[in-house]
Amino acid sequence: MKKSALLLALPISILANFSLPASADSTAGIVLSTKCQGGYNINIWQNYTSRELLYRATNPNGNLSLGKGTSQATEGVRVYKFRNGIYEYWVWDGTLDNPQSGTLEVYKNKRILMKQACRKS
Repeated sequence: MKKSALLLALPISILANFSLPASADSTAGIVLSTKCQGGYNINIWQNYTSRELLYRATNPNGNLSLGKGTSQATEGVRVYKFRNGIYEYWVWDGTLDNPQSGTLEVYKNKRILMKQACRKS
């Protein structure tokens, strides 16, 4: 197992067990769905009423649900950011070269732990 995958597996497994559920159901619509290297499937949802952004990640090591995300356009590409304690999860919606690509970045204490290429699904 790659070191980056192992470093991400532990925080996701731990956070999945301690995160408060952020509900994505018929009250929310999908904004972005991606499949990333390492078996990570990421979905970004937005609540219809509150407009809250919700993060759903599944991978072989566990699942993670986060709420209260932010979104901003950066150099023509949108990035969704979510925080859980000392971890930040950034999901890039496209790249300048390819709008069907994207990136998942995971930070711990503002230092990058992992960066995975993604493809919209």
